Amino acid sequence: MGSSTEASAPEITESDSVNNDKTGTISKKTPDDVDVESVGWDAASTRKLIRKIDFTLIPFLALLYLLSFLDRTNIGNARLDTLEQDLHFPKGSLYYNDALAIFFPFYVAAEIPSNMAMKRFRPSIWIPSIMVAWALCTTLMGIVRDYPGLMVARSFLGLAEGGLFPGITYYITMWYRRHECGLRMAIFFSAATAAGAFGGLLARGIMEMRGVGGLSGWQWIFILEGLLTFVVAVIAYFMMQDYPGTAKFLTPEEREEVQARLKRDRSSLADEFDIKYFWAAIKDWKIWVHMFITIGVYTGLYSYSLFLPTIVNELGTATSREMAQLMTVPPYVVACIFCVGAGWYADKLGQRGIFMMGFMVMAIVGLIMLMAAPSAGVRYLGCFLLASGIYPNVPQGVAWNGNNIGGSLKRGVGIAMHVGFGNLGGTISAYLFLSKDGPRYIPGFATLLACQSMALILSAIMYVYLRRENARRDREYKPPSEYTEEERVAERDKGDYASFFRYTL
Repeated sequence: MGSSTEASAPEITESDSVNNDKTGTISKKTPDDVDVESVGWDAASTRKLIRKIDFTLIPFLALLYLLSFLDRTNIGNARLDTLEQDLHFPKGSLYYNDALAIFFPFYVAAEIPSNMAMKRFRPSIWIPSIMVAWALCTTLMGIVRDYPGLMVARSFLGLAEGGLFPGITYYITMWYRRHECGLRMAIFFSAATAAGAFGGLLARGIMEMRGVGGLSGWQWIFILEGLLTFVVAVIAYFMMQDYPGTAKFLTPEEREEVQARLKRDRSSLADEFDIKYFWAAIKDWKIWVHMFITIGVYTGLYSYSLFLPTIVNELGTATSREMAQLMTVPPYVVACIFCVGAGWYADKLGQRGIFMMGFMVMAIVGLIMLMAAPSAGVRYLGCFLLASGIYPNVPQGVAWNGNNIGGSLKRGVGIAMHVGFGNLGGTISAYLFLSKDGPRYIPGFATLLACQSMALILSAIMYVYLRRENARRDREYKPPSEYTEEERVAERDKGDYASFFRYTL
């Protein structure tokens, strides 16, 4: 498996009314509705421009993340073949769990440097290059012969993939205004659920190649999926756009308008590269709270994606391992619907925390069903609730955190901190579902229940704090729409602590 949003705008605050046009484009407007479109740009032409950006950027970005998620989690599908036997894993050993866990420290280590590099270099070079690197790692996993070889390949895979998720989410914020990002991130991240569904179907077909070229089915899974990523990476060198100011698919007038919209949305907050904004992110306690919320969410995310084939295989409803592969598909499809639907509705309401808490409750109910229900059918239904409660909270969490970080570089670092710390949950998840605990895996599910409960409590605390802080600023300062450009520039270094900034709840 591993985006955020633009800084708060004077015309975009939580107390603003919502303008939801019939095409689904969401914009927040101040009571006096000033400075929403530039001169010569009405609502219809602005919607057309946003749709043009959507269709150019989002589908391809979603494809990149689908491949990333597929290449890091296909080891779960490979396990249902003869991976452990062919690599001579001792029965009852933790070798498989070690191979899962080793990915994440390297993945996390790459995230903050990668996002800082995204601020320095061109996305159209950076993103395809790291794709080539992880494609090679995935392909080479198909020819490893033993446990050390698999560990080395997974380590380099983590290092290569680490920059994609935080990089793309940060990239999205450089194109869209704050309350336009949530839906785009949800569509982008829904590729993870698509990868889960697609991965099960693809693995089922590829396993039929067992014996071709003297290779096992699991080897062909790694080789073919790695080669697919390599081909797309080469295409990405030509398909990836950089930033609005240089986008070739936009006319000069459109480029100017996109940049003007972003400038209004940023409220003149600092946009330059300066190391002090890195330290501002490190010192911001709110980002750290989001990091602990995220590790609670991501531990469930990785546990689900890495072990769902194993869990479903041991429910007792699948007649074969091939059938277990196919049974992993429906929960991901349902989760994808929730993921995109929640992203759209959260953007419409300009809310994040309430959605996250609701999905956490859904995940908790699913976990209780998996732990307590004697019926395999009820437990399989719990898999649907767990997936639908976990997956939407990944883009929701990144959007919520990013909505509330003022300043470009601080936001990029804060997103990387958020995603990076959360991905440590992958290391935890690698050891939650041990063979000795099957088929019920009570210790693993109980740990996930504790993680979701922690995330729920912290989300509630964050929601209450942000609500009170917005109210305090409303009492003590004038409305954001009444600030002049000079007044906003005077506070440009304060980021989300600027007096005109209002937090997303």
